[in-house]
Amino acid sequence: MHQNKTNQRIHKVAVPGIYFSIVGLIWCLPPFRFSGVDIEWLWLMLIPVLFFYYGLSRKVFTIMSAFTLACVIGIEVLFQLSVNILNLSVSLFLILWVLQFIGHKIEGKKPSFFEDLQFLLIGPAWIFAFFIPLSDSK
Repeated sequence: MHQNKTNQRIHKVAVPGIYFSIVGLIWCLPPFRFSGVDIEWLWLMLIPVLFFYYGLSRKVFTIMSAFTLACVIGIEVLFQLSVNILNLSVSLFLILWVLQFIGHKIEGKKPSFFEDLQFLLIGPAWIFAFFIPLSDSK
């Protein structure tokens, strides 16, 4: 758990932004054809991610599903406004990760995902816990 207020503030911006940028990066992947049907990578990859969140709790699943949908809609709107989603996503990803590492340097602790990759998915849910209590029974 982060104790440093500056690091907490950085995480509150960077973690959802990184999630958004990853959704954008996956959105940019060209679909692949399976049995004559084009399959979008975004939906294929989001299914196990959302199952992971459901395994944490229904409330986490609901909040992360809504946030994911907001990311997808936001990306689609930006695309319709002629924003280069790949450039935006790569830029956000790099800038926000730099901020994350600066926050960890300030706090003097290495990021949790170095120990367990699950923390890359837990991070966005952890951010929402600052605003909405996420625990519930299954």
